[in-house]
Amino acid sequence: MSHIQYKEADASNIPAMARIRAAEWGTEEYWINRITGYINCTHHPQQALIPRIVYVALQDDMPVAYIAGHLTRRYRCDGELEWINVVPEQRGSGVAAELLRMLASWFMLQNALRICVNADPANTVARKFYMRHGAEKLNEYWLVWNDISIVL
Repeated sequence: MSHIQYKEADASNIPAMARIRAAEWGTEEYWINRITGYINCTHHPQQALIPRIVYVALQDDMPVAYIAGHLTRRYRCDGELEWINVVPEQRGSGVAAELLRMLASWFMLQNALRICVNADPANTVARKFYMRHGAEKLNEYWLVWNDISIVL
């Protein structure tokens, strides 16, 4: 297995990120438009503020995972983890944890400590991942890190 590289995502990564996301839900075209809008600050999740970031994990220059987050005021949080997706072959490899640490560092630079994430109760894999990294239940559909520095 080759080395994984991490970087801030750019427009050239969007088609592959859309393909990764569409494998779980929706179409590539839908996700190309949505991710492009998110990166360009023309798509705004509820109560999202403009500062946002998307990081991508690359294997042989091909995206295999990504994470996105932005500042917000939703649920009295300072930030929100918008998306994290990992190709099946990389799940359990530590790629998601590294991306989460990168996003946590970005939030810290933004002075954003209380971070929330929407996690469907049926998505036990995601919920266990977030809770293993310090998130707590906020309500039925949301988890929260009261201090994201716990991830670091």
